[in-house]
Amino acid sequence: MADTLFDAERLAAPTAAGARPAPFVIALPAGLDLINANQRIHEKARARLTKKIRAAAMEAVADCPALMDALAAAKPGPLFARAHILGVLNPATAGRRRDPANWYGSFKAAVDGLVDAGVLEDDDHTRVVGPDMRLGRVVKGGQIVLVVTGLAPGEDPLGIQGVTR
Repeated sequence: MADTLFDAERLAAPTAAGARPAPFVIALPAGLDLINANQRIHEKARARLTKKIRAAAMEAVADCPALMDALAAAKPGPLFARAHILGVLNPATAGRRRDPANWYGSFKAAVDGLVDAGVLEDDDHTRVVGPDMRLGRVVKGGQIVLVVTGLAPGEDPLGIQGVTR
């Protein structure tokens, strides 16, 4: 794998005793139609895609037993008061230059699905840092993956002291 690609699965590795819990890796289904900023599609078609991506994110949460257990333990509130979200675009094919930020509409819809599932109360700037988008490995059909890491109050995941509030 080239150095410029990001592997979300590495983040799912167990953490050392006493370390921060491992982030949750939420993979949407491969082959799901995604929204790309370079597309020129009608607003109704964009709304249908947004709805599908949002629902797919909710379903991906429901399909993760560890995440569902954590959600049950967090009830009645959301799982995370604050979180950093990394968005990984796994392209369908190799060999082309890509700009993962062009898929922001897809990542935004998926994050909204996390809110719908109760992972977050909302996705405003006081609760979410990101999604920070990266290019991942090739996956047949293409795919987006969200890596969600809980943050403590005031914690700055990027270390720049400008994203804590």
